Formats: sequence, C-alpha cells, structure tokens
Amino acid sequence: MLSGYPEKVQTLITALTKLPGLGRRSAERIALYLLKAKAQEVFELSDLIRKAKEETRFCQLCGNFSRDAHCSICQDNQRDITTVCVVQEPRDISRVERSGRFRGVYHVLFGVISPLDGIGPTDLRITELQRRIKAQGITEIILATPTNTEGETTASYLAEHFKPLGVRISRLARGLPYGSSLEFADEETLGSAIEHRQIV
Repeated sequence: MLSGYPEKVQTLITALTKLPGLGRRSAERIALYLLKAKAQEVFELSDLIRKAKEETRFCQLCGNFSRDAHCSICQDNQRDITTVCVVQEPRDISRVERSGRFRGVYHVLFGVISPLDGIGPTDLRITELQRRIKAQGITEIILATPTNTEGETTASYLAEHFKPLGVRISRLARGLPYGSSLEFADEETLGSAIEHRQIV
C-alpha cells in the first residue's frame, strides 16, 4: 500500500500497474500527471479510451484491429491474398505495414506456443489459418513470429503442420536479432527481413 495517498489515488495507481510495461513507479507518475492535468484533458482522454474500446473489434478473417467485420487490409482488392504473413499480435501488422515491402495479407495468432505459460497450439488461431489456406488458395505463409525461444518453437510447429498442405513456408531473414520481436524492429531492417525471407 502506498502511504500518503488517498484511497482513490492508491486504487488508480494499482489499476495502472496492470498495463503492460508499467511498474509501480511509472504508474504513480502517470496517476499524478492525470490528477494535476486539466479536468477537460483527462475527460477527453477517458472518452477516447471508451470510444476506442466500444468501436474497435477484431477482423473476423485475419484478427487485425477493425471497425467492421473485416479490416481495411482484408477488404483491399489490391492485396495478394495468396501470401499470408503470420504474426503474434495485431500490433505486429502495423510494424510490417510501415516497412512498405509487403503487399499480402495477415493472420494473427494471438500468442505463441509457451508450455511454461500453459499455451499450446490449440490456444492459437491455427485452425482458422488452415481454413484460410483451403478457402483462399494460399500459396505462401511467411512466419513472422518473434525470434525468441517461444517464437521459434511456434514457427517450427507451423512449418511442420502446414508443409503437408503443399504451401511454401518461409521465415523472416535473420536481419532481426535473436530474442527480438517485431515491436522493436525499425522499418528498414524489417523490410529487408521480409524481402530476404528464407524457405523453411
């Protein structure tokens, strides 16, 4: 319990620590900033968060963030639907898009295989990807999972799982350092990794 703060402030700080990457000290700084800010600014921020939550859903096809049943990428007739980039989270799509080197579509797994965390293949959107391969005539799957142990395990599993279907399986080139995720890759490095992807 933080001493010196009213109960409501302590509750706010505790709630903020639940956000990813925020420890108690960072949460405390944010809480105090919000309390010192103009009321209108705080209320506008609160309203933006509420609207984003209410009006944003996951694309029924790929899992990307969307306002509609299908995201703007899946609705784009100029995209190559035969090439699918498989990513861990929706945020990874924006990283790949900023590289400007990929014109295919995406598939979000919403996680990676991690036995220590109790996450297995059935907890990911692998069955949905298999359906898309058959329905869309997908010819290549680009595995863009993180280059850490869990990401590599997931990529290996997907490669073995989908090879019998006759699709080309490739992995981002090693321009990305081991242990990294797309979240921290700059556009040029990521673009190069896409262009020089390797068959697995």
